[in-house]
Amino acid sequence: MTRKVATVFGGSGFVGQSVVGRLARAGYVVRVAGRTARLAATLRMLGDVGQVVPVVASIMDEAGCVAALEGCDLAINLVGILSPRGPATFEAIHVEGAARVARLAACAGVERLIHVSALGADVSSPSAYARSKAEGECAVTRAMPGAVIIRPSLIFGVGGPFPAMFARMARFMPVVPVFGAATRFQPVWVGDVAEGMLRLATDGSMAGAVFEFGGPRIMTMRQIVAWSARWAGHPRPLFEVPRWLANAQASVLEHLPGKVLTRDQVRLLYVDNVVAPGARTIEMLGIIPAPMDLILG
Repeated sequence: MTRKVATVFGGSGFVGQSVVGRLARAGYVVRVAGRTARLAATLRMLGDVGQVVPVVASIMDEAGCVAALEGCDLAINLVGILSPRGPATFEAIHVEGAARVARLAACAGVERLIHVSALGADVSSPSAYARSKAEGECAVTRAMPGAVIIRPSLIFGVGGPFPAMFARMARFMPVVPVFGAATRFQPVWVGDVAEGMLRLATDGSMAGAVFEFGGPRIMTMRQIVAWSARWAGHPRPLFEVPRWLANAQASVLEHLPGKVLTRDQVRLLYVDNVVAPGARTIEMLGIIPAPMDLILG
């Protein structure tokens, strides 16, 4: 019996590793598409010999995407950036790149496309990031109306940037700064996000649906940072950074290598990031989302 083939763009990242692992266990041959094959090569151990295949295919490269999608049954686009770098702008990645994957997936006869956006995607958002995510969703549905869109809140898990980033801050700082302290988030476990994608990949009745993935608990940024510090064993006093000061700091930091903080990220940090009333949720897929305490201990 011929195995189904799944192509995961951005599959070598934190979320991608969980997605690739679940697809492999479900029996898919998984192509892990990215700018280089080096990072994806480490994922071969997640499947049998020859089951997980690194493919060089940037979503900014037409020919690479065509090759990655040839003979594919399922495509998942996980690619996203938090700040522009060189040619990798919000427009190039979140809009043009997303549209390219969808258009070429439709041309290749791909049965299912799952496009990962972000909770808070909104064409009227003050944040260029959130606007580009919303524009990308529109571009994807125009090219492939049956594509499923997932908007996750803050994704946590072992080995991921969250809550490790806040834990590192608590380890080295006597007082931890908190940006957007009152903003609400709904942290969701990476394993639940990956399982949700797998279930959507096998359910044709969900074609064209938009899902918002959030965890079981709504937390403010202040609560999240405090929890992360305690989790790391370094509870610290917190300093709620005024918005004017956050913007002043970001105006400097966004010009430094690494772009630790940008003014666009500050705009995002003052907009609630929770599942909207009436939205399709992860629970509708039969998944009971796990809390941070259970997963991270």
